[in-house]
Amino acid sequence: MKSEIKPLKKKIAILISGKGTNMEAIIKDSKTINYPGIVKFVLSNNPDALGIIKAKNLGIKTFVFPVNKNHSMEIFEKRLLNLLIKEKIELICLAGFMKILSKYFLQNYNGTVLNIHPSILPSIKGLNTHQRILEKDIRTHGATVHTVTSELDSGKILGQVTISILKKDTPKNLASKLIIKEHKLYTKVIRNIITGKKTIIQEN
Repeated sequence: MKSEIKPLKKKIAILISGKGTNMEAIIKDSKTINYPGIVKFVLSNNPDALGIIKAKNLGIKTFVFPVNKNHSMEIFEKRLLNLLIKEKIELICLAGFMKILSKYFLQNYNGTVLNIHPSILPSIKGLNTHQRILEKDIRTHGATVHTVTSELDSGKILGQVTISILKKDTPKNLASKLIIKEHKLYTKVIRNIITGKKTIIQEN
């Protein structure tokens, strides 16, 4: 009797700049039984990113390609493209990656790039979303997972989650309320992508 040939696992890279909380959730999910992907490496533009230590502790290969006065974003992207080709990466997950990938990079990377943004897109693109939502007369906040394009926070929406805003809420506790739901949403969307499901996830 012939043994069943298992499909190859999709190769994933995660890009971070800071604490790496969403990164940690993705890695832990990837270590569950029968997960259809594998996290090949975590890469940061920031040598001091706490997420690099977390990734190492979780047994993931890490890289740091600094972006500073001596190393431009252009250099970063060329080094990253070479690494993606070497590791045969099919999916990039941005997880608190605080740099904007150029049109050049996106045109030359032959794979999918995902990002999670802390607002209900297309509303409130860019930074400081928790503070900015509180400045509006709105009672709902949330997060969106989308594909990355050359236009900021404007790619195809793949999943969204919402939370209610209370009068006592501050930017800090809004972020705290949302982050656990971000983790669940991002990991579900990634599973959809690597298994070929087209469903857009909507959760409360």
